[in-house]
Amino acid sequence: MTDPAAYAHQIAGQLNLREQHVRNTLGLLSDGGTVPFIARYRKELTGSLDEVVIAAIRDDHQKLVDVDKRRQTIFDTLTKLGLLDETLKRQLDLAATLTELEDIYLPFRPKRKTRGLMARERGLEPLAEMLLKGTRPLQLHLFHDPQKGVAGDEDALAGARDILAEDISEDLPTRAELRRLFHDQATIESKGVKKNTAQGEKYTDYFDWREPVGKVPSHRLLAMFRGAQEKILSLAIRPQEEIALRLLKKRHLKAGPWREEVAKALDDCYQRLLAPSLENELTGDLKTRADGEAIRVFADNLRQLLLAAPLGQKRVLALDPGYRTGSKVVCLDGQGKLLDNSTIFPTHGGRKFVEAGEIITGLVKKHRIEAIAIGNGTAGRETEEFIRALGLDTHIIITLVNEDGASIYSASENARSEFPDYDITVRGAISIGRRLQDPLAELVKIDPKSIGVGQYQHDVNQGELKKGLQEVVESCVNSVGVELNTASRELLTFVSGLGPTLAGNIIAHRNSNGPFTNRRGLLKVPRLGPKAFEQCAGFLRIHNGSNVLDASAVHPERYPLVEKMAAEAGVKVEDLLQTEAVRQNIDLKRYIDDSVGQPTLIDIIAELAKPGRDPRQAFEQFHFAAGLHSMDDLHEGMRLPAIITNVTNFGAFADIGIKENGLVHISQLADRFVKDPGEVVKVGQKVEVRVMKIDRQRKRIALSMRKSP
Repeated sequence: MTDPAAYAHQIAGQLNLREQHVRNTLGLLSDGGTVPFIARYRKELTGSLDEVVIAAIRDDHQKLVDVDKRRQTIFDTLTKLGLLDETLKRQLDLAATLTELEDIYLPFRPKRKTRGLMARERGLEPLAEMLLKGTRPLQLHLFHDPQKGVAGDEDALAGARDILAEDISEDLPTRAELRRLFHDQATIESKGVKKNTAQGEKYTDYFDWREPVGKVPSHRLLAMFRGAQEKILSLAIRPQEEIALRLLKKRHLKAGPWREEVAKALDDCYQRLLAPSLENELTGDLKTRADGEAIRVFADNLRQLLLAAPLGQKRVLALDPGYRTGSKVVCLDGQGKLLDNSTIFPTHGGRKFVEAGEIITGLVKKHRIEAIAIGNGTAGRETEEFIRALGLDTHIIITLVNEDGASIYSASENARSEFPDYDITVRGAISIGRRLQDPLAELVKIDPKSIGVGQYQHDVNQGELKKGLQEVVESCVNSVGVELNTASRELLTFVSGLGPTLAGNIIAHRNSNGPFTNRRGLLKVPRLGPKAFEQCAGFLRIHNGSNVLDASAVHPERYPLVEKMAAEAGVKVEDLLQTEAVRQNIDLKRYIDDSVGQPTLIDIIAELAKPGRDPRQAFEQFHFAAGLHSMDDLHEGMRLPAIITNVTNFGAFADIGIKENGLVHISQLADRFVKDPGEVVKVGQKVEVRVMKIDRQRKRIALSMRKSP
């Protein structure tokens, strides 16, 4: 199949969707439509499918394409070999997965010189068939041929058993039945590798571990896989051997004088061929499942972090704290432009301490600072207490900011090109301040893997991880919208339909020609044609431009419709935005036609009510418990304010204001059973926790959010 719509029926069945909506979605995707654009501006065609479902349609379509490509390759190979008869072709046509295709192709796949193949070359295939059928009597001497390596009866029988083992291992029904057994009843058994256990202290829980594969959670799988890769652990992933052999014997063992020889062949078939093959296959499936779950959790955390509440366009003083080298201080205007920078030493005491206070109060006054952002790393809490003790205006917001990844950004080419005259410590402080103003705009500059909200991110499939996280960033950027005249190249890169090249071209055009006055000006950007304009325009905002609708999420293709609404209401477009009564009197049914339906009209009216509204929550100031600097200040039973920093399958990590984060195990998240921690907590959520246990030697803190002990 080459036409994407040809897959619509199958995908619709898999996802329980209307076939027409799937067909339309595939058509839009094949025409270059992006997931955010289709979800936001083509609701009539898709039945208002959201981004998750549209992405699932896209991914399922690609899987079907991959299966058909592999099917065609196998067809071509077998045709060249003269082996493709009607029966085999029918089997291949009916195969729905890559696994089924490979099982069918397995007997014909070019092989290295196997024991079974060598036995066939010695003329022992007829003997193998006789053994399996239970034929008797057998004249084994007829198969003796010393020149071919068959010196006696045992050589003949051994070769026949090798052929049987190979044939049975490639038998389709046998593989299918054993595969089900592996998936349904296999256990994963982990043992410590004795010579390496001393180097694998973090894997001690898995030095003697056994668990059904159907119950093992993804984080445990990834931990064991990593331990095996580091040769600290040895893994076995199989069902009980006697059950597997019983299935084989039931299918292939017949009564007769050669039953014992066939039983030996079946045992060899399982031990040498089937078990290793199916174990590798199951391991791959488990790894894929664990990767998918880890990437999903990572993506959910990243979304919450990217959509964290922005402070907005306020003047910020930002500090990147430190002990020996002092704290780097920068002042930013409301748009994040660097105004000033300095270095203070508030932890050094004496005259340095006094000078630090004088510098901060001077900068606050000089630049009319409205908020102070302090990196939450080394010396963060001490610096925060120093700032709060200065007696600054109470209207000034003072808050700690998560600085994960700031150092990576500050050393990047993007940071060097923006601030070539400043060192990485100044750039890091700038990044901390901008994160407070607009987390999304700043965090898109950093590789998502470095932001600190994932787990086992280096163990999962890196291609799938990058794809999943990039899609989250793209989704967040487009759901918030981007101010065209101030956005960085990195932020513009994630706008629907753009990418790095067009983003760079927009920046260059903006630098050469000044700010855009309207969205149509995008068409003057080199290489930004009508298709890219269609995809990106609705997600780009121009405030105070020549057209008030350019500051909204109304797509330019619908401007004539809005103008018609205004004209028929006897008002200007501006009045539609400002007067609720006028909007309420619009009869949407009058504007429904072949291209515009109720969903789009409802979106337009909602957007006119709050044009360009930021969907993120309003910023709320947060304070950690006073006087808390290290684990030495903790004691069991303390109740503390905390911020969730990472959500995993087994619980959530929380920042309580010291270097070490605490863990709220899944069993301690609520006074009820919790299956998925993501249902209870989100990254950035402010919570209250109780200290349950402190392990100072391993630097671990156990926390609880339960109301009852």
